[in-house]
Amino acid sequence: MINLNNNFLHYPAEPIALKMAVSVGIGMLIGMERKWSHKEAGIRTFSIVALLGMLSSTIGQDFVITSMIGVFILVVAINTRSLMADKSLEITTSAALIVNYLLGVLVGLGHIFTPVAGAIVMTMLLAWKTELNRFAGGLLPSEIRSAILLGLIGFVIYPILPNTYIDPWQLFNPSDAWLSIIAIAGIGFVNYVFLRVFHTSGLYLGAIFGGLVNSSATVAEMSTRVQSSGLTSKMTTLCLLTTIAMFARNLLIATLFVPLSLTATLMPLLAMSVVAALFILRDKILETKISDDSGPLELDSPISLSKVLWFGLLFIIIQVSGTLLTKFFGSGGIMATGIIGGFVSSASTTAAAATMAMHGKITPALAGSVAIVSSLASAIVNLPIVWKTIKDKAIVKKLTIELSVVIAVGIAVVVLDRVFLISEMLLRK
Repeated sequence: MINLNNNFLHYPAEPIALKMAVSVGIGMLIGMERKWSHKEAGIRTFSIVALLGMLSSTIGQDFVITSMIGVFILVVAINTRSLMADKSLEITTSAALIVNYLLGVLVGLGHIFTPVAGAIVMTMLLAWKTELNRFAGGLLPSEIRSAILLGLIGFVIYPILPNTYIDPWQLFNPSDAWLSIIAIAGIGFVNYVFLRVFHTSGLYLGAIFGGLVNSSATVAEMSTRVQSSGLTSKMTTLCLLTTIAMFARNLLIATLFVPLSLTATLMPLLAMSVVAALFILRDKILETKISDDSGPLELDSPISLSKVLWFGLLFIIIQVSGTLLTKFFGSGGIMATGIIGGFVSSASTTAAAATMAMHGKITPALAGSVAIVSSLASAIVNLPIVWKTIKDKAIVKKLTIELSVVIAVGIAVVVLDRVFLISEMLLRK
């Protein structure tokens, strides 16, 4: 015997009318996409099923289960007819119909955001069939492994790590170290996906997206490409774009951990951006069309077990050494750590300094200065790469001067900030 919720007999008309409108709207949204895709189940079918879900949850829980069985029977009937007509199954439409019913149930239970957002997301997935298939078909096994590894380190390993210092000197917190790995790997993976989705052969976009993933690898790839394609005159702008993209990535990492560090990182970023923009405008790069015959930018997959372990090891070394140097030498010690760490990995160095600021070992302003110094050190590393690859001495000289000026401006702003404590004053206000 089905147990009914007798209270529904006395519900006021306004809430029921709203629920009916929302459920029918959800069904029509999904149904229109199915109709545009020339499927048998369209606007009316999806609207009725969503309405059924809403009414079922309003009447009683047992009726939800009974109606769900009816939806399954409808799905079987649709697939049986499709098999008889063209020997194919309507798997996607069947899944959408079941989810559509559950969204209607949620509406009946009083939810609005979840079913509406779910309907929009599902419609997007249905409408982007071609784009998603193209993207999935172009994925490499290494990229799939990277996505799985990112999920493993973020949702499996991180929750079980202790969020406390495990040594008596308070030098190492496993949770902090792993959180920095998640941040660095996640940013790298997202930007790698952007690069793959755009699959552009334009050097400018390649420099920007590549710099967000790995600036040194991008400069190496760019220098080789422009040398072989005769576009060495573009190397200065490409290197500047890559460097500033790397700087923006480190700014994001520092801000994610310690938002107050933005006061120290923003000024050097703006100064460097203005100087770089002046160089770009002077060379009239914005008015020059770049050839698209050089092929897409090639980069390694952003996440691998070796990279995860390398990020973690660097973070531990930098954080421990930075803490010790700060205890013995004050702010000069952590700044020295930032310079040395930046030559190896500016992302890990930035995360380590930000974590120290998060635990009150250094000020947010000092953590921001370390992020800038490590980014500048990472930019300096790019110069030897270009010197080795580019054969045009005039271009090499031009790039060296321009990048040196940008780096000098960044250093000057950091030094002025540390001398006059501008960031600390802004924080006090």
